[in-house]
Amino acid sequence: MPGAFFLPGRERLVPTALTRGPWSSIHQHGGPPAAVMARAIEQAAGEPEAFQLTRFTVDFVRPVPMEPLTVSVERVRDGRRARGYAAVLSAGGQAVARATALMVRTEQVTPPPVPALEPLRPPPGEAEPFQWPFFRDPVGYHTGMETRLARGTFGSGRAAAWMRLRVPLVLGEAPSPAQRVLVVADSGSGVGAAVDPARYVPFVNADLTVALHRLPDGDWIGLDAATALEPHGIGLTRTGLYDARGRIGEGMQGLVVGQPVAR
Repeated sequence: MPGAFFLPGRERLVPTALTRGPWSSIHQHGGPPAAVMARAIEQAAGEPEAFQLTRFTVDFVRPVPMEPLTVSVERVRDGRRARGYAAVLSAGGQAVARATALMVRTEQVTPPPVPALEPLRPPPGEAEPFQWPFFRDPVGYHTGMETRLARGTFGSGRAAAWMRLRVPLVLGEAPSPAQRVLVVADSGSGVGAAVDPARYVPFVNADLTVALHRLPDGDWIGLDAATALEPHGIGLTRTGLYDARGRIGEGMQGLVVGQPVAR
């Protein structure tokens, strides 16, 4: 198995087989590209102890190919407490994804008491190992991640799972907490799939939004996902995001769903 999802280059990132998605051997899963866009934004923002990524939205302009990628970042909002960034992910000179992010300065405050958010149970050590059933290639995103089903049934429209990287996002680098969330969050529509994704073409999310009220502790990220599908071919997956201590935020994906393919 490759030692990372991406190999670093002078000005670009080279994807390994672990970025490969379930639908095509020449296209990447959305998680690793989203995570490297968050990585580029964090690098552009600097001051990792002062600013935290609180909102990240990515639009997948077209399928991300298994080709070297470049990321350009622009600061679009400049404030003392909040900064905004826009990023473009390109392959072969073409934009394949666009993202915006909000970075907020952290400060010590004493918030009023609020109801405690229940942690996701069972914890990773007690959850059942899970193999994604719809990946076509033996090596891909599904082998680069360790997945454990916490509750629910795959394909039922509501399930929860724990996921963590088996290898670094970029070779030689420890992924940041925000990167660990972003490489996983795009899997919410898979965890909470309401149908067998292999039978419905297309079954993809055109975008992903992640909102975080704190960054995760530890490697495991929990996804508690629920999907709604409509007869006009549009769906929505809402995903609660967790670490071992409790809830850290949520994700949302707009789905494009096609007709079932006869077997």
